[in-house]
Amino acid sequence: MTITDIFVEIVGWAGAVLVLGAYILVSAGKLTGTSRAFQWMNAIGAAFFVLNTWWHGAIPSMFVNIIWSGIGIAALWRLYQKRTSQPPQ
Repeated sequence: MTITDIFVEIVGWAGAVLVLGAYILVSAGKLTGTSRAFQWMNAIGAAFFVLNTWWHGAIPSMFVNIIWSGIGIAALWRLYQKRTSQPPQ
């Protein structure tokens, strides 16, 4: 196994931890589905999966994770816009 192989595997496992962790935290009521933490965990976790699945040639999984990451990024953008459009208190 090369250093690149090891790096890709670490990134893939980190992605798994982030996505599963986000799901566990929402299911346990520790985060909401609209929280920034949840969306960041999903967006980054899915992006990590994209690298790992591309490396392994798992194109259908790569496609799903590109969409998954895009959903998280879009949600983060909406949260950012909502926060910046509100007047300071």
